Amino acid sequence: MGLSLQSTQKNVLKENKEKIDVNERVIALAGNPNVGKSTVFNAMTGLKQHTGNWAGKTVANAVGHYTYDNEKYTVVDLPGTYSLISSSKEEEIAGDFICSKMAKTVVIVADATCIERNLNLVLQILEITPNCILCVNLMDEAKKRNIDINLNLLSKILKIPVVGISASKKKGVAPLLKEIKNAMENPCKDVCKVRYDSIIESSIKVICKALSTVLPSDGLSHRFIAIRLLCGDKRILKQAGLEHNHFIENLLHEEKEKLESYGVTESNISDKVTASIVILAEKIADKCVIYKNGQHSARDRKIDKIITSKSFGIPIMLCLIGFIFYLSIIGANYPSALLSALFLRIEVWLGNVFKTLNSPQWLYNLLVTGVFGTLSRVISVMLPPMAIFFPLFTLLEDLGYLPRMAFNLDGIFQKCHAHGKQCLTMCMGLGCNAAGVTGTRIIDSPKERLIAIITNNFMPCNGRFPLLIAISGIFFANSYTFWAKSAVSAFAILAVLIAGVIATFIISYFLSVTVLKCTPSQFTLELPPYRKPKIGEVIYRSIFDRTLFVLARAAAIAAPFGAIIWLTANVQIGSESLLSIGASFLDPFARVIGLDGYILLSFILGIPANEIVLPILLMCYTAAGQLVTMETLPELGALLISNGWTVITAINVMIFTLFHFPCSTTLMTIYKETKSIKWTLLSFLLPTGVGVAVCFVITQLANIFA
Repeated sequence: MGLSLQSTQKNVLKENKEKIDVNERVIALAGNPNVGKSTVFNAMTGLKQHTGNWAGKTVANAVGHYTYDNEKYTVVDLPGTYSLISSSKEEEIAGDFICSKMAKTVVIVADATCIERNLNLVLQILEITPNCILCVNLMDEAKKRNIDINLNLLSKILKIPVVGISASKKKGVAPLLKEIKNAMENPCKDVCKVRYDSIIESSIKVICKALSTVLPSDGLSHRFIAIRLLCGDKRILKQAGLEHNHFIENLLHEEKEKLESYGVTESNISDKVTASIVILAEKIADKCVIYKNGQHSARDRKIDKIITSKSFGIPIMLCLIGFIFYLSIIGANYPSALLSALFLRIEVWLGNVFKTLNSPQWLYNLLVTGVFGTLSRVISVMLPPMAIFFPLFTLLEDLGYLPRMAFNLDGIFQKCHAHGKQCLTMCMGLGCNAAGVTGTRIIDSPKERLIAIITNNFMPCNGRFPLLIAISGIFFANSYTFWAKSAVSAFAILAVLIAGVIATFIISYFLSVTVLKCTPSQFTLELPPYRKPKIGEVIYRSIFDRTLFVLARAAAIAAPFGAIIWLTANVQIGSESLLSIGASFLDPFARVIGLDGYILLSFILGIPANEIVLPILLMCYTAAGQLVTMETLPELGALLISNGWTVITAINVMIFTLFHFPCSTTLMTIYKETKSIKWTLLSFLLPTGVGVAVCFVITQLANIFA
């Protein structure tokens, strides 16, 4: 009987790709979200795990290693959580790992600027294991805010080592590593314990005495098991190997009846336990923390009153996003032209190389005009706006604005029976829908997570912006001057974005009352303090971890597909190419929804990467047999108008760009996340169906009022 360490470890580590040796010096890194835990992890291990000023980045465990005094240590970065009561994926993973006893020491990272709230988790972990170290991070932030923490007194009260550090500046890391070594060699035994109401303490003692007869003393804390059993935690029975122990079950039933006679029921005992923890945390904080003034907190509250208000919150959010689009559009034009010219020179050079090697013409056309041509257009169109958009977006993240976006939209999501965290995954989708789909792991409810996955494609990813920018510039902003033209284009794209958000709300509600019936779950959303972003880290992370990562993935798919596109444009049946035959076949249906066969075919052939839709369309219109790029917007506009485009066509293309099937990378990611062909197929059909329906309505209304 007792806790099966081996089986528990398998469950805990199923999210990890790296195996952990039980005999290693394993350290668990725990803490609330947004306390700089990942920064501490990076400082200890030298790794570059993503850090950011919003909650919910780490869902699976990250594993790193370091060596100290010739001893190797393994660090497991657990998901950030406010509690160990398993109501979310993060809490379940963190709690299971700590309960597994794999970690010889638990380092609990706390935020020095709000130590009282962080102590709640500290006290819960001390119920499980006494061998803990409290790492008070962001000491530099606390100093700026005139917050003085008596670390020695805090250590004396908690009866565990307490170390103050500033992980981002690598200050205090060496003392932390020293304390970890000491804790490994001389583990703590008698630590601070929460004292609950006398009647609850009485039941805990009775259950602990019974547990000592059936469970080993060196296993999971008997006191922790007793508390969780009284709170109705069914999972703890399985974890401790007690699910078929009738003696414990009967005793638990008797104790619950006794508690009920005193008005303590299973429905309110958790609240009483939590209240005792909160009261003790408050008392400890009052003794150890001195707030010399509340200037910074007052400043944050004043700012939040404006940017999270019902009147100004959403308008400010739209203005910020619109401004980012404006800068991305106006700043990407010149670099895109330079890259296009550079790739054109490389293409000419490659042509000379093929001629020197006496290569056959078809091989040159296939590899250079097909593969390289597709690849060069994806890079030249995609890289500049991403290199502007991602740093600006990361800047908002580091400032602490993203959780406030989620706060502003949470009420609407709740009304749509969706999860407030879906706002964060929507924001990720603006850069790349595949990244947005992966980001839905922060949503606990499986049904709400599926809703977020299926609707993520309603947000236009970075690859769709070039086509949106070109069309808005030609048909809606062409008559304006340069600066006004960029502003009008940004406004048109913002309107498309708002349409995508509205569609997300509607479809989320539709799914929640039909195939994915669910009620909106509650979650804790922390509004972190505003922090000065580190510009160097912002640029590095946004360029290398995001821009180049997304670009490489798009290029890897687009390059081989370029060969397929070239073949369809050049292989002929009779006097027509496969491309023309396909367009002719699609044309009747495409006309009904305000497009033409070539436009629809371009979207279909552009499934590897949305960036190549426009080059394919130009290739179709010019009958060039290879991807084409126009040098100027007026030149592109003249080509489109000569092929029958009107303002209605432009509107329909922008709508279909927003509402159509995900790219192949996103579809592959959806399948990996859901492990279901059904949900992947629905993610393909639903946005496409919405796009077809909206374009059809617009076209028919235009025909009626023409």
